[in-house]
Amino acid sequence: MTCLNTQLADLKVVPVIAINKVEDAVPLGRVLVENGLPCAEITFRTECAAQAMAAMRAAFPEMLIGAGTVLTNEQVDQAVAAGADFIVSPGFNPRTVQYCIDKSVPIVPGVNNPSLVEQAMEMGLRTLKFFPAEPSGGVAMLKAMSAVYPVQFMPTGGVSLSNLDAYLSVSSVLACGGTWMVPTSLIDEGKWDELGELVKDAVARVA
Repeated sequence: MTCLNTQLADLKVVPVIAINKVEDAVPLGRVLVENGLPCAEITFRTECAAQAMAAMRAAFPEMLIGAGTVLTNEQVDQAVAAGADFIVSPGFNPRTVQYCIDKSVPIVPGVNNPSLVEQAMEMGLRTLKFFPAEPSGGVAMLKAMSAVYPVQFMPTGGVSLSNLDAYLSVSSVLACGGTWMVPTSLIDEGKWDELGELVKDAVARVA
């Protein structure tokens, strides 16, 4: 996880992506790479997620690619086979976490309260997704938990350009996940130039 943490901390923002068409994976990856954000968390919210990961991995071997919204061990296997570097889950499922640990696959599970943080720590995890960030108390909740627990967080859920700085100002925050720079509607319409501008704006904000 140390290498992953370093990469996330360098990026500061992680695009959380839902891809509806496999053929969109490569042009989207190109948009991210060429505009300074060589990272993608492709979510299992669509049927072609694993195929999209594989296509992006083949085209951009150096990209940091995560598999998001992972709910089952089967999805872990699909993600690893597709070339994903790490797993992200919306909640804390001990079965999935242990499966990843046993396979030496980095996982960043979702937590939003002290009890879940402690359960994750009990399993040896120190990098956690704070989700859904805004509905769960936002920056104030993060600061409260960070004062108690020696873990690092990747807040996701309601993070945008308007509150990104506030989240990144919390010392325990490695990076923030967000969809604002990769809206599915623009991906579906193939509006790569517009997406490029959004990615540029995100990168400029954290530069």
